[in-house]
Amino acid sequence: QVQLVESGGGLVQAGGSLRLSCAASGRTFSDYTVGWFRQAPGKERGLVTAVSWSGGSTWYTDSVKGRFTISRDNTKNTVYLQMNSLKPEDTAVYYCAARARGGISSQLSDYGSWGQGTQVTVSS
Repeated sequence: QVQLVESGGGLVQAGGSLRLSCAASGRTFSDYTVGWFRQAPGKERGLVTAVSWSGGSTWYTDSVKGRFTISRDNTKNTVYLQMNSLKPEDTAVYYCAARARGGISSQLSDYGSWGQGTQVTVSS
């Protein structure tokens, strides 16, 4: 499995921006589909966005379309999540996860590698 480390979380005012990074090590990162999930207090963890191994395919949940952008740089073994126009409802712990085989999936069980999470807090 690949090891994942997220960074870039923090506290931001509504309307602000943050960029999260997910750095991978241990295996050939370009073989993996990568997703960003989030979990708010009292809620289930859910897929926010994902990118295929090549970067050619992406998926976004409706609530972040037009505001968030996922990208990857396989030469740096890193996936990025650019978050703009942040809202208080985006407050959550954000996790990146990698799937070794298969395309984009919203099922948590399809992702074999997980980072430790990074807190994003958006104040109103």
